[in-house]
Amino acid sequence: MNAIRRGLGNTVVQAFLVVIGLVWMTPLAGLFLSSLRSAEDTAEGGWWTVFTSPGQLSFDNYSALLENSGITQAFWNTVLISVPTTVLVVVVAALAGYAFAWLDFPGREPVFLLVVALLVVPVQIGLLPVAKLFGQLGLFGTIPGVVLFHVAYGLPFAVFLLRNYFAEMPKEMLEAARMDGGSEWRIFTRLVLPVGRPAIASLAIFQFLWVWNDMLVALLFADSSSQPLTVQLQSQIRQFGSNIDVLAPGAFLSLVVPVVVFFAFQRHFVQGVMAGSVK
Repeated sequence: MNAIRRGLGNTVVQAFLVVIGLVWMTPLAGLFLSSLRSAEDTAEGGWWTVFTSPGQLSFDNYSALLENSGITQAFWNTVLISVPTTVLVVVVAALAGYAFAWLDFPGREPVFLLVVALLVVPVQIGLLPVAKLFGQLGLFGTIPGVVLFHVAYGLPFAVFLLRNYFAEMPKEMLEAARMDGGSEWRIFTRLVLPVGRPAIASLAIFQFLWVWNDMLVALLFADSSSQPLTVQLQSQIRQFGSNIDVLAPGAFLSLVVPVVVFFAFQRHFVQGVMAGSVK
């Protein structure tokens, strides 16, 4: 990157990056502007016509969307699915990752290899067997059932990621803590978790985004009372029409929360991504 800057100059490189950023932001801007237009205006022309006719812009679509009980319920269902799933995956993966990295117990390596092997199992393979099992347990069509499925399929990668990150910590640091009389739980909560915060934050962001945007699992495991926003928006599509006056504000509403989460943890996310390159 430095060589490119020296060859082209900072101004050229910055201008190029600005153009790339604008290109990437154009679909998002188009979605937002479309969400502020009526169905009639959308049928007459593209979203770019708002620059010549700003009177098209209105928040009526959002008012109607928030008054739609199906959409609002689906939004809270998405929160009730995404947040517990993310918390459970992070907590269990952090405990398991520390155990696989620094605790000696019988069968540690074979069990970890089994966890790694689960990474290659496609989620589609488990859909029908797990659906049958959840039906027998009374979990099919419920929010806890959707959460458990996401947790089960999110844990292998989460454990693999955190175990490898924790294993890179200096052994002398943990031994010194043990010599000072620290218990394993105290070492884990006071030493390992603060040091591993970048990796944990990165995992939380990835897991949250994956569950928030999921539709495949929700289509099968959630019923009408527990379906998330992605499924509800899909069901709002009218026959022979795109229903843009509902889909555009609903899609933008669904997009806002992941964007807020990402920017809230952006600093930790970048640290987690860069950690492996500086160790």
